[in-house]
Amino acid sequence: MSTQLLESLSRLPPEPLAHPSRKLTIPASLSFQGSKSTHHPMPIAHSTNHPRYSILGEPVNSTTYAFILESCTCPSFGKQVHAHSIKFGFRGHGFVETKLLQMYGSNGCLEDACLLFEIMPHRSLYSWTAILSANVDHGCFEEAFFLFEQLLYEEMQWDFFVFPVVLKICHGLGALELGRKVHGILWKHQFVENLYVGNALIDMYGKCGSLNDAKKVLETMPKRDSVSWNSIITACSANGMVYEALDLLQNLSSLGDLTPNLVSWSAVIGGFSQNGYDMEAIEVLSRMQAAGLEPNARTLASVLPACARLQRLSLGKELHSYIIRHDYISNAFVVNGLVDMYRRCGDMNSSFKIFSKFSRKCAASYNTMIAGYCENGNISKAKELFHQMEQEGVERDKISWNSMISGYVDNFLLDEAFSLFRGLLKEGIKPDSFTLGSILTACADMASIRQGKEIHSYAIVKGLQSNSFVGGALVEMYSKCQDLVAAQMAFDEVSERDVATWNALLSGYALCNEIEKIEKLLHNMKRDGFEPNNYTWNSLIAGYVENNHYDSAMQLFTEMQASNLRPDIYTVGIILTACSRLATVHRGKQVHAYSIKAGYDTDVHIGAALVDMYAKCGSIKHCLLAYGKISNPDLVSHNAMLTAYAMHGHGEEGIVLFRRMLAGKVRPDHVTFLSVLSSCVHAGSVEIGQECFHLMETFNLRPTLKHYTCMVDLLSRAGRLNEAYELIKKIPMEADSVMWSALLGGCFIHGEVALGEIAAEKVIKLEPDNTGNYVLLANLYASAGRWCDLARTRQRMKDKGMQKSPGCSWIEDRDGVHVFLASDERHERTEEIYFTLDKLTNYIRTDNCCSIFDQY
Repeated sequence: MSTQLLESLSRLPPEPLAHPSRKLTIPASLSFQGSKSTHHPMPIAHSTNHPRYSILGEPVNSTTYAFILESCTCPSFGKQVHAHSIKFGFRGHGFVETKLLQMYGSNGCLEDACLLFEIMPHRSLYSWTAILSANVDHGCFEEAFFLFEQLLYEEMQWDFFVFPVVLKICHGLGALELGRKVHGILWKHQFVENLYVGNALIDMYGKCGSLNDAKKVLETMPKRDSVSWNSIITACSANGMVYEALDLLQNLSSLGDLTPNLVSWSAVIGGFSQNGYDMEAIEVLSRMQAAGLEPNARTLASVLPACARLQRLSLGKELHSYIIRHDYISNAFVVNGLVDMYRRCGDMNSSFKIFSKFSRKCAASYNTMIAGYCENGNISKAKELFHQMEQEGVERDKISWNSMISGYVDNFLLDEAFSLFRGLLKEGIKPDSFTLGSILTACADMASIRQGKEIHSYAIVKGLQSNSFVGGALVEMYSKCQDLVAAQMAFDEVSERDVATWNALLSGYALCNEIEKIEKLLHNMKRDGFEPNNYTWNSLIAGYVENNHYDSAMQLFTEMQASNLRPDIYTVGIILTACSRLATVHRGKQVHAYSIKAGYDTDVHIGAALVDMYAKCGSIKHCLLAYGKISNPDLVSHNAMLTAYAMHGHGEEGIVLFRRMLAGKVRPDHVTFLSVLSSCVHAGSVEIGQECFHLMETFNLRPTLKHYTCMVDLLSRAGRLNEAYELIKKIPMEADSVMWSALLGGCFIHGEVALGEIAAEKVIKLEPDNTGNYVLLANLYASAGRWCDLARTRQRMKDKGMQKSPGCSWIEDRDGVHVFLASDERHERTEEIYFTLDKLTNYIRTDNCCSIFDQY
C-alpha cells in the first residue's frame, strides 16, 4: 500500500481526466493556481432574493441553516433539516450542502455524507475538506486517499487548511515516506510556514515513528504555540522517549508565556503508562494535580491501566469516585478502564456492576469481562457471558474465542478447551498464533502427543509453525510428552527466536533430565544474543527439583543470586521445595531470610512453603513463626500448619486450629480432614476424631482410603481393636498394607495376638518382601512371650534372606549433610566416627559418668 503511494508521488500528473480512475497515484508537483475553476469556492452565507419559508416570522437563509447544522448532534434531526433545505430551494447551494457534509460527518453518518457529496453540483475546497475529514474521522484512510487523488485533478484555488487532513491520512496509513513527500510539496508551495500545517506535520511524524523529523519541523517553525509543544511532547511520549517528554513539559514555562496545560500533562501521563512506567504515570498525575490541574477523561483513561497493572485497588477506587463526581462515567474509554482495573485487582463484583450499568456492550467490553472471570477461576460466569454475546447480537471475535479457550486451559478444563476449539473451526474463524498456543498448552498438560501433532500439522499448513509463540508452545508440548527430538526440531523451525522460545527449550531439557546438555544450550542462547532471565533460572531449578537433583538446584539458586538477576517469588517457592526434600534447615533459613528481605514472606504461597519446609526439617517453632507472618492465610496455608502439627505429634494444637478454621468460615477439603484426623490420632481423641470424620459428609467430601486408615489407626491406638477391624471390613474399598499395619501396630501396643496375626498375614500377603512387617509380627510374639512363634517368624525371615533395615540419622554442618547408618563403614570419615563413638562408650562406662547420671 505505502509503496504504491510513494511511487505515485514521484511521477508528474497526467492530463486531467473527465473521470479519474481510483488508483493510488499522487503527482510529484501540484499547481495551486488553476486557470479556470470548474467548481466555485465556498460562497459567503447570504440570503437570496426569492421568497423563503419563514420561522417565527424571520426568513430562512443559508446563515440560518449553517447555525442549525453546526449545533446539530442528532442525525435524524439533521436529516429533517436536510429535507427542509431541499424543499425550500437550497438543493445545490454550495455553502449549505458543505454544512450538511460537516453535520453528517460529525454525527457518524459517513454513508449519508458520501451520498450527498456524490450529487453535489458545486464542490468547493471546503466541501472536499469536509468529506476528507469525515472519512478520516471514521478511520477510512484508504477511501480518504482515493478522494484526495481525485481532488488533485480538480482545477481550483488551493489553501493550507486541506493539508492537516491530508497529513492525518498519511499517519492513518502508517505511510511515513508518503508523509515526507507531502512535506516536500508543502515546502515547495510555502504552506509549511503556516502554524496549523506545522503542528500537523509534527503530529504526523510523531505518529509515524519519526521523532527526529518531528523535532526538525519544530525547529524550523517561525512561530510556535501551545499546540506545537503539546504535539512534540506527544510525539516523544508515543515513541518511548517519556523522560524527554517530561523534560519538555517541565521546561515549557521557561519559553515565554506558555505553561503546561491539560493536554501536555495528559500526553506525558499516557506516555509513561503506555510504555510500562506505571508508578511514574501515577506520580506525574499527582504532580499535575499539585500544579492546579484536574484530570479529564483522556487522562483518566491513560492512568487507569497503570493502576490496574500495579493492582492498586485503593487508588483505583479513588479514581472511580472522581469519575462519578465529574460525570466521566459516560465516556466509553473511562468505563472500559474501570472494568479492566477492577478485573486485574480481582474485584470481579465491582467490575461486573460497572459493565452491566455503564459499559457499552461491545466485543471489547465483553472480552475484558470474560478474561477477568477466567483469570479469577470463575469459568461458569465467563461461559455465560460468552453465550450472552451471541444472544444479544454482539459478534464474538477471535479475542472472545481465544479468551475462553485460554481460560479453560488455565483452569485445567482441557476437554472443554478442545470442544470450544472445534466450535471455533466450525464457525469459520481461522485460529491465530494465540489460539494454537493455548490449545497446544492443553495438549502438553494432557501429555497428548497425538493431538499435539495434529495441531502441529495444522500450524505447518497455515505457516504458523515458525511463529515464536506457536514454536515455543510446540517445544513445551513435545518436552512434556518426553519427546526431546521433536522439541528440538520444533525449536529449529522458529524463524525469529526470542528469550521465551529459548526458555521453553531449556525447560524441556531440564524437565526430561538431560542436565548435561543444559550448559551448552545456555552458551548457544547467549551466542544468539539472548541473556538468561528469571524465567530461565526458574525453569532450570524447577527441572532439577522435579528430577530430584536438589543439591544442583540449590547450587543454581546460589549462582542466580551471584548474577545480576534477583530471584523472584517463583524462584523462592521452587527452591523451598528443594530445602524440604533435603530436610536442610540451614539452607532453608537462608532462603527464608532472602524472602523476608524481598518482602515475599507474607505471601500466602511462600508462607505455606516455609511452614512445610520447617515442618519437614523438624522445627515446629519456626513453622508457627512463618505461619504467623502470612498476611491473608488461605486453605493451603492452614492445611500446611495442620499437617505440621500432625507430623510433630501436636494433636491438641491441630484440633484447636481446625476449630478456628471452621469458626472463620474456611471451607475444609480432603487434606484438611486428613491432617486433623492425624492430629486426633496423636492426641488420642477418639470422639473428636469420629466427629470430624462424620463432618466430612457436611462438606460433601467422600472419605478416601487415607481417611479410613486414620480412623483405623485412631481406634487401634485407643485399644478399640474390634471396632477398627469391623471398620476395615465395612469400608467401600480394598484395605491396603498401611491400614492393616495400623491395626497390627495397635495389636502390638495392647497385646492382642489373635487379631494381630490376622493383620500380620494380610500385611505380609500384600507386601511379602517388606522386612518391617515380619519385624512387627516378631515383636508382637515377643511381647506376648510366644517364643516358638517368634523363632518361626525369624526363621521365615532367614529363609527369605531378609535383614532388618538399619537405623539412619543425619546432621548438617557447613560441609553439607552427613548421613549415618548402623554398622555403616562407607562414610569418608568412618575411622574418626568410630574412634569418637568408642571414646564416648568408654566414658559412659566409667564410674564418674555414672555418678553424674545418678544425680538425675
